[in-house]
Amino acid sequence: MVYRMSNLNPSTFAASAVDRLRREIFAGQLPPGTRLAEAAQAKRLGVSRVPVREAFAALERDGLLEFTDTGRTVVKTLTPQDFEELFAMRLLLEPAAARMAFPLSLKHQQLLEENILATQNAKTLDEVTRLDLEFHELIVAASGNSRLLKLWLSLRTELELWLGYLHQQHRDQDLNTRVATARSHEEILCCLQSRSAAACEKRIREHILAWRDWLPMMELEI
Repeated sequence: MVYRMSNLNPSTFAASAVDRLRREIFAGQLPPGTRLAEAAQAKRLGVSRVPVREAFAALERDGLLEFTDTGRTVVKTLTPQDFEELFAMRLLLEPAAARMAFPLSLKHQQLLEENILATQNAKTLDEVTRLDLEFHELIVAASGNSRLLKLWLSLRTELELWLGYLHQQHRDQDLNTRVATARSHEEILCCLQSRSAAACEKRIREHILAWRDWLPMMELEI
């Protein structure tokens, strides 16, 4: 399918291309290792090569694309080392954020409740992945520490890419990812509402450590 953008202002072409390509990468329509030719993508998206070139550069900065030594553009394949680094950063940032977020404000409590409800009603795996990351982002934001949030946001794109991989594996094993994600997040919210700062820090740490258990499977896939 060719997506026509000729009715958009020139300044929006690159942003539109970034959005389209990002969503296709997260959805698995452009799997890791896929080569993206500038001319072919420009034709498919209905734009000139300039906005596509700009989109490639933006997605490379986000960690979704990489440029090879031969000048090719490919969808990035995250390695076990990438996973370990992302895991380590989550383990540093999110338990600290949960401790600072307690006691949870009514505003953030409502936002987390709405997120869980949306997860329970999600229709696609992509939506579950997006809502999962949004839930954790809300907790980091609730910490009130702007620098901690800035660090976490710098990882968000690659985290969403990895989480999509993990959710895909859950689906392939006939596990109900939507239900499991919502249930886990309900437990975290309950902790943030009624336990203690130390308990919240411990609960998030356990949640992230469970994510770490997927690494052996990921190593087999790569």
